[in-house]
Amino acid sequence: ATPSDYYQVLGVSRNASKQEIKTSYRKLAREFHPDVNKESNAEEKFKEITAAYEVLSDDEKRAIYDQFGEDGLKGGGPTFTDSPFDIFDSFFGGRSGFGRRRGTDNWSGVQGNDLSYDLSLDFKEAVFGVEKQFDIWHLESCEACSGTGARSKSRKKCRVCGGMGEVMRTQETAFGMFSQVSTCTNCGGEGEVISDHCRKCGGKGGIRAKKTIKLSVPCGVDSGSTLRVAGGGDAGERGGPSGDLYVNLKIRDMPGIRRDGINLYSEISVSYTECILGTTKKVKTLEGFSDLRIPAGTQPGACITLPKIGVPRLRKPSLRGDHIFSVKVLLPTKVSAAEKELVEELARL
Repeated sequence: ATPSDYYQVLGVSRNASKQEIKTSYRKLAREFHPDVNKESNAEEKFKEITAAYEVLSDDEKRAIYDQFGEDGLKGGGPTFTDSPFDIFDSFFGGRSGFGRRRGTDNWSGVQGNDLSYDLSLDFKEAVFGVEKQFDIWHLESCEACSGTGARSKSRKKCRVCGGMGEVMRTQETAFGMFSQVSTCTNCGGEGEVISDHCRKCGGKGGIRAKKTIKLSVPCGVDSGSTLRVAGGGDAGERGGPSGDLYVNLKIRDMPGIRRDGINLYSEISVSYTECILGTTKKVKTLEGFSDLRIPAGTQPGACITLPKIGVPRLRKPSLRGDHIFSVKVLLPTKVSAAEKELVEELARL
């Protein structure tokens, strides 16, 4: 066998089972992982071991290799579907097993918490839009420590985990060496510890403060709508971005006018003679008072529409709904003799 023989690389026979190949890879990968093996050729050896495992652990690739060698595998040399370290991480449950997750920075900023605020609007404010101003309490980044919670130069690498944020404990069992990775309890997984906390914020990195929010409410919003104020929430930790503020809208009712989507609804009361003969009534709209024509012969419950004076459509304010009036007929509870005679004469016609 040549030095590039994958079976020789993993130290298994050509008729080795999948479990034997897997066991050998586990042992060799841990032995030659660059995080623990500081020899100059360790990383190259680790890549060679992983290349061999990627081929021999796959039935199809193994069959091609057994028949044609490396030349049968996509033109010759070994090709990694992932990096050799990704294959190792996936094999051992997503962690390298030798310190922090590869390629991550434990002391990276953390985004601040989102906040919510309930805002009540008048009926017309919701329909036509409004500029509102209100105060909230939020966590503001501490200027003294720039949100780190530490005094200048008091943030040190954790001595327990060496700045990795994780520690590995290895134990020998009847089944071989068993390693377990856990979060470092000394630094809480941060990789760094603070020896002298900021005096202004007490090491929290933030201070509760009142903040004035100026909010532009667009026309056409409704109860239950939520507006987002980017960056209006709590300040982030360790210099991370601020969270957002979510403003929940509640619209107060308006007497005499009901809203359904972009349309408005009202009720207009007319006498039975006005229904018969027709008339014009003054009605209340969002634009003020308007004339509403009641045609002769209008039936009780009929709907009469004043077009395009309803609610502007959200994000398309040029499109407005209608104001629809339902006709309610008022019948007299007492009728004089003269009125009764006239009605009877009308009935005979």
